[in-house]
This record gives sequence, C-alpha cells and structure tokens, in this order.
Amino acid sequence: MSEACDRCTRRSWLVGRLSSHLDQIRGNRPAIRGVLALSDSKLIAALGGRESSKITAQWAGLDPAAERHQWRSASTLAICRHDKSFPGTLADLPDPPAVLHIYGELARLDELLAGSPTVALVGARRASADGLELARELGRTLSLCGVTVVSGMALGIDSAAHEGALAGGARTIAVLACGPERAYPARRKQLHSELAERGVVISELPPGIAPFRWAFPARNRIIAALAQMAVVVEAAERSGSLITAEIAADLGRAVGAVPGHPGSWHSGGANALLRDGAHLIRDARDILDDAFGVESTARAVATEREPLPLPSHLSDDQTAVIAAVDAGHTTAASVAEYCGGAAEVVGPLTELELIGVIERRDDGSYRRR
Repeated sequence: MSEACDRCTRRSWLVGRLSSHLDQIRGNRPAIRGVLALSDSKLIAALGGRESSKITAQWAGLDPAAERHQWRSASTLAICRHDKSFPGTLADLPDPPAVLHIYGELARLDELLAGSPTVALVGARRASADGLELARELGRTLSLCGVTVVSGMALGIDSAAHEGALAGGARTIAVLACGPERAYPARRKQLHSELAERGVVISELPPGIAPFRWAFPARNRIIAALAQMAVVVEAAERSGSLITAEIAADLGRAVGAVPGHPGSWHSGGANALLRDGAHLIRDARDILDDAFGVESTARAVATEREPLPLPSHLSDDQTAVIAAVDAGHTTAASVAEYCGGAAEVVGPLTELELIGVIERRDDGSYRRR
C-alpha cells in the first residue's frame, strides 16, 4: 500500500499547521513560493513568530503513523515524492509539494497521468455564458480524445471544464486549495463527489484543512506542473488563472488562450496572453495540434493499422455515424442521409475524427481508422 514516508508526513502536517501564517503573506506570491521551498526548520523560523517554539515541539513530537491513520480515516490516500506513483513532472517545480493527498482512487491517478497527454483548462470564476459553454466543450472533446484535463474546481471556467471532461469519459483531475475531501466551493459538492468517483481529486494540504487565500495561487503551480499545456479559456486582466499560465511558461510548458472581444472585460487577460505570444486556441483541435501534433502523427500511422477498437462513452449520434461509415457511406452528405439529417452528423463527424475513430481523406471522404 502506498503512503507517505515519515519525513514527508511531517512536512505535510507542517504546511497545514502553518496555513494561517502563510495567509499573512498571501499578497506576495513570489514570497509564498520562496517560503514553500524552505526546509522544515527554516519554514518554522520564517513563519512561526511567537508560536515558533510551540510549533517546533509539535513537529518534533508528531507521530507520523498516527497522522497517516487520521488521513485514512478521512477516506483519503497520501503519496509522497519518494513514491513511484508520485507525478514526476512535479519535480520541475523549485518548491514541489512533499505529499499529494488523494480523494479517489490512486490507480485512477496513475491511469490519468501515466503515458497520457495532459492539459490544464483554467479561467475566470465570473465567466460569460459563451466561456462556460466553450470550457465544457473543450473538456469533453479532450477527454474523448484521451487527454487528461486538469483544473481547480473553482466556480466558472474550472468547474465547466471538469463537467465537460466528466461527460466525455471522465479523464480529469481536480487540484484543490484545501483538504481534498472538502468540497470547495461548497455549492459544487455534487461535482466534487463525481470527480472523486470517476476522476480524482488531489491537494498538497492534508484532510481537514480549510481553504486559505495563499493556497489558491500555490495550488496553481501544481496544475501547471502536471500539464503539458495550460490553456486560459476566459480571463480578466487580474484573473488568478493568469498565474497558472505564468508558471506554466516558466516551466517551459506550452501556453494557449482563447481570444475574446477586445472590449470585453471577460477577455482582457486572455487577449493579453495572445499579444505576448500564447497559442491562439479556437477549439480542441488547436490544443491537440499545438501541444501534441496529434493530426500529423495520426495521419502517419492511419494506413498501417487495422480499424481501432471503439472507445467507451460514445453518444448515440456518434454510434450512428460510425455505423453509416462502416456501411459504406463515405461523404458527409451520404452519412447525413443515412442518419436522417445533416445537423445531427456534423458535430459527431468532427468528434470522431478528433478521437481517431474515423479519418477524413484529402478528397473529403471518411473512412474508419
């Protein structure tokens, strides 16, 4: 059974114990990052203040086994940086978390990260209706394509991205700024439950720890490090999601943004990223091409393989389109006629092409891969 070692258990307890102290410097994000990179003794000295002696005594007297038992009692698991299941990309951070607390299945975390492309979809809490719709569609299509969607379960774009990913196969990881067993915000309790059951919820903070303001920008570094590309779907000029994009760029990850109307405050931050050189994202195809070169790779191997097995979680419309193509209907018009109407096949054809079930030839015809 995987669990955190004694040393990392003490570190995780300490970060939780000092959360209220860390909140005193929440407005200085570089300082928070620097403090989180300190050793345990230096962390206590930097933040403990009048409580330093008391905290040092508590830290020294901590029973790691008893602490881990409390974590398990909260229906959570814990893996530390010495565990083979610990995400290797977090080592790219100068201040990586010592422990990841998991609400859900460890095997699911392994499945979602091992050998699978990963994209962070982030954005504003006060999102527009169009932004929410696009975030859901991006999450759904990426999940269908076998891409793991990482976000922070915040209101707005983050939650919409998770909802979409759940609808497209549940390839999604939520990174929280509180204990992982705690639904935050509370109004997204149902989403939190679904993420734990079908995806996975993680945090560097142990169970029982409430959300503190410092922890939101701190958790963004984990989101950025887990992903190969960070995409800002919609963000104002001072949106916290821009922190994720900044950290991703510092780590050498690709950064993308969805353009918005120049006069809309909803899009000021995303448009600024595009001005500064971020990838322009219009749909999931742009993400796949910019981050992973999916189309060129798929075309190179398409003629060398037997038809691929069908993925799970196909919609009725997608199943009907596949049946039409298998029956010899190779054009969009003939597929539409077979299925009973053009409006019902345009979306499924595109989705099936993106997830690699069918291929569009140069002449515009379709065939099974």
